[in-house]
Amino acid sequence: MTSWRDGNRPFTLAVLAMGGEGGGVLADWVVAAGEEAGWTAQNTSVAGVAQRTGATVYYVEMLPPPQEGIPAGGRAAPVLSLFPTPGEVDVVIASELMECGRAIQRGFTTPDRTTLITSTNRVYSIDERIHLGDGRVDADELLAAAGRSSRVLVAADFAAVAQSAGSVVSASLFGALAGTGVLPFTREQFEVPIRAFAKAADASLRAFAAGYAVAQEQVAAAAGAQRPARRPGTTGPVALTIGRRPQTAAERKAAEDRRRNAVAATTPEALVGPALRGQARAVRELPAAARSTVLHGLVRTSVYQDVAYAELYLERVRSLAALDPDAAGAAELTTAAARNLALWMCYQDTIQVAAQKTRRSRLQRVREEAKAEEGQLVEVREYLHPRVEEIADTLPTRLGRYLLRSRPLTRVIERVTREGIVLNTTSVLGYTQLAVLARLRPVRPRSLRFAREQEGIEEWLRLARELAMDQPALAREVLDCQQVLKGYGATHAHGSESLALLLDAAGRLAGSADAAPRLARLRTAALADEEGARLRAEVGRLAPSAPASLA
Repeated sequence: MTSWRDGNRPFTLAVLAMGGEGGGVLADWVVAAGEEAGWTAQNTSVAGVAQRTGATVYYVEMLPPPQEGIPAGGRAAPVLSLFPTPGEVDVVIASELMECGRAIQRGFTTPDRTTLITSTNRVYSIDERIHLGDGRVDADELLAAAGRSSRVLVAADFAAVAQSAGSVVSASLFGALAGTGVLPFTREQFEVPIRAFAKAADASLRAFAAGYAVAQEQVAAAAGAQRPARRPGTTGPVALTIGRRPQTAAERKAAEDRRRNAVAATTPEALVGPALRGQARAVRELPAAARSTVLHGLVRTSVYQDVAYAELYLERVRSLAALDPDAAGAAELTTAAARNLALWMCYQDTIQVAAQKTRRSRLQRVREEAKAEEGQLVEVREYLHPRVEEIADTLPTRLGRYLLRSRPLTRVIERVTREGIVLNTTSVLGYTQLAVLARLRPVRPRSLRFAREQEGIEEWLRLARELAMDQPALAREVLDCQQVLKGYGATHAHGSESLALLLDAAGRLAGSADAAPRLARLRTAALADEEGARLRAEVGRLAPSAPASLA
């Protein structure tokens, strides 16, 4: 018995999208456009586990009508598959760059068949977000892999394209699909299903048109470009990058060098506010390569506390700059000190968290993300779970220590905060509570947490200065160990434990030729898991001896 279309395969398309991005609507539009052209079409979907740990896969299969009718004994309608088969997908559409990577990982894209359309915007995955260090996947590597694994790659920030048209990314991606010309439908046939949704048709059509133009232009440009020589019988990828693509590592370094040169050529006084002009003049005495970082640190510490705190920051940086062996060059020691010191001195405490939550720019950003129109009310609810330790850290030193020692008070606070606290930042009462807490900044230097942090900073800097004279590379690694300090509460407590282990290990490694790379590996281990199990295992393998000067 012959099949419905003996010897022919259906057109296959997979859409990978997260919740709220209109992936289902996009698949429905593709099916509707196919049916409008007389094709037999079907779409299915398989939901992911969660929004950022597994996107929904929408799958479409379509077949054109038979040219000579149904063969004798054949089916009146084809039997279409329910899920994409690796290596058998003609078009893959990804709503975001990581979803493009997931499609490649699953084998949906192949260099001899697949047209890959992806938006280059990033919505970071859970694994990327929870990593204690920089857990972001390199966008350049994702795009390079996309180019290698597809016949044609169309990559642009289609989310931004859609947003500028007042629509969602599915509409601009649908336009890109039409613009590639992989389906033999007219533009009008593609637009028919969009017009069926009268309420949002205008915005969707604008996004469709923008995506269509971008894809069509780049496909045409690629067709006229000189293609590299290929072995006979092979089909290599054609990498098309549309719009503003992520910078390569070399481009990022060149841009950073240009920025630093521009800053070095500008007077420091012109880059800061009037309150810091005196401190900015002192920055001229520091290595040129580190001045930009120091200026940012000055602004950050002054906003965090006050000008006196910024002066303390500058004095601490200068103490390391005086020991920098490459002050006339890259000044890596000074730059590391300036960056990591500013981050530590501006640690996250309850006062800082309250200040960030009540900033006007933050509330305005929330309204923009919610697409609230003028006159519409928006409520912002903060879900807080303060621990006794965080409350004690905010109090004056003696009062904070008394609270930590008092079991009755501790039990009362734990009972009140056990279920968490919900504050409406946009209400008078909720905003006032957070605003009052944020205005406790002048009393922060007398708090228990402030005293403890300054003591830790001084010990950390003392070790770095001591090592800088004979082992500047190890001193730089000691300064970079600040990166294990993250957030506040339990997360910060774990980071503090890891930092103590790292600084102890630095003292034990001092004097050995490979001390710097070994400490760097320990720092990587500390960032591998929040509990520090891997770090403790690595530190346990170190020799127990320590130089007398650092004991």
